Amino acid sequence: MCIGIPGQIVERLADGSAKVDVCGVQRDVNLTLVGDAAVGQWVLVHVGFAMSIIDEAEARDTLDALQNMFEVEPDVGALLYGEEHR
Repeated sequence: MCIGIPGQIVERLADGSAKVDVCGVQRDVNLTLVGDAAVGQWVLVHVGFAMSIIDEAEARDTLDALQNMFEVEPDVGALLYGEEHR
């Protein structure tokens, strides 16, 4: 199963990547597929790549659904909150 995780761009980096905040955890994400994404926008992240730009409402709905999944499937915690939540 493939899961895309919504994150908000907090910093664009010179190499075409960005710092993206996912539930308070900042991750380095490649922006090659969404090159025009700007700080403050939400992107759908999968295996370190931003796959698409999404609106905030969709991002929040998806995060809510993933957080509900985390309550019954703890492995989802690593996706949302980092590896220490495995």
